[in-house]
Amino acid sequence: MSSSVALWHEARFQLSRTSVRILLLLALVLSASAVLLGMAEVRHQRASIEQLKALDIQERSAMWKKFSDWGDIAYDGFHYTYSSPSELAFAALGQRDILPWQHRVRMLALEGQIHERDPANPELALLGRFDFALVVSLLLPLLVIVLLHDIKAGERSAGRDILLLATTGGEGLWQRRAMVLALLLLCALLLPFWFGAVFSGAALSDSISTTVAVLLHTAFWSVVALRFARGDATAEVIACRLVGLWFVVAIALPLLGRLAIITATPLPEPGEILMLHREAVNAAWDKPKAATMEPFVAAHPEWRDKAEVSIPFEWKWYYAFQQVGDMEAAEMTARYRTGIEAREKAAWWLGALSPPLLLNKTLSCLARTDLAAALVYEDAVRSFHASMRQFYYPLLFGNVPFDAQLLDEHPAFQEAERSCGS
Repeated sequence: MSSSVALWHEARFQLSRTSVRILLLLALVLSASAVLLGMAEVRHQRASIEQLKALDIQERSAMWKKFSDWGDIAYDGFHYTYSSPSELAFAALGQRDILPWQHRVRMLALEGQIHERDPANPELALLGRFDFALVVSLLLPLLVIVLLHDIKAGERSAGRDILLLATTGGEGLWQRRAMVLALLLLCALLLPFWFGAVFSGAALSDSISTTVAVLLHTAFWSVVALRFARGDATAEVIACRLVGLWFVVAIALPLLGRLAIITATPLPEPGEILMLHREAVNAAWDKPKAATMEPFVAAHPEWRDKAEVSIPFEWKWYYAFQQVGDMEAAEMTARYRTGIEAREKAAWWLGALSPPLLLNKTLSCLARTDLAAALVYEDAVRSFHASMRQFYYPLLFGNVPFDAQLLDEHPAFQEAERSCGS
């Protein structure tokens, strides 16, 4: 009997078993539910972005008609910035539940706007949202264990192992059976994903990369389960050992590793940056004007000849101490950025010990929902804010009379291109 025919007969036999059909149906339901929930969340985020973009334009147009002073326009001119979910984001929402993907920014000090955010849900941060990445990284191994833990012990306890080996060609039976069951499980899990990928317009390369990653993950757990199934242990003992291994590499190692990484890589909290920044900005009101303008001019020597402030309040002084506040918080901000990047790098290394963690991070990378994508968005916001300063500073320091036509040259926010690991 050829190998292809043997695989076909094995597949028909396995599909005739009620327990296998139930488990495959469970896998299909879990995957389909995760894909549908992910697509609904992505659709909600995109709808919110489009709605807020339209409202942003309306609000700013009304504000530009209301004022005739550059300082007032810069002060009340909020600009909506955002990071749209990728076409593959439905499969792995990643850091989009924890890190911000939208801000309303204006010409005031930037650090306070970047780091002021709603606190993350600790339970959600720990477990993650129920999406396709969670299903294939955490639940797929359990499904493999249920399918394969008694692949040999079950036949032995029923007294059929010797007969099966004699009629099917020896030990190759167990490998063939494990391969068939793993492929059937893969089909049940990947079918909803491919429907979602086609419907969402995901790139073929990203969809194939996701499929390959899930395939390798399934192969790893299948080999492990087949290895544990050797010997004379009962099915119950084998299942307990496999579940224990799953708990260690999928739950315990990521949690303990995360605690170790946090301990080994201390960094300031966003609240500390926000507090330092606010104190620096608020303190400027009570300082001599020169205490603000000197460090500002050191960063912008082109305005040295126009930096004198001779009256109690001038817009150029106000926006100058806003930037000086950013400058005073810059060192702590840099430490925070370096720290979170170091933690992310360590988490990737931790994935070498935890295949579920590695798969989850890989899918988040492919979906552009990882930390790297969040930092790309943050850099785009910083670049846009810098372009606003370049637009307003010549108007404020040059005492340019208000001309509404100049607002046509006002910079607009542009999303940055993202790639896996960018």
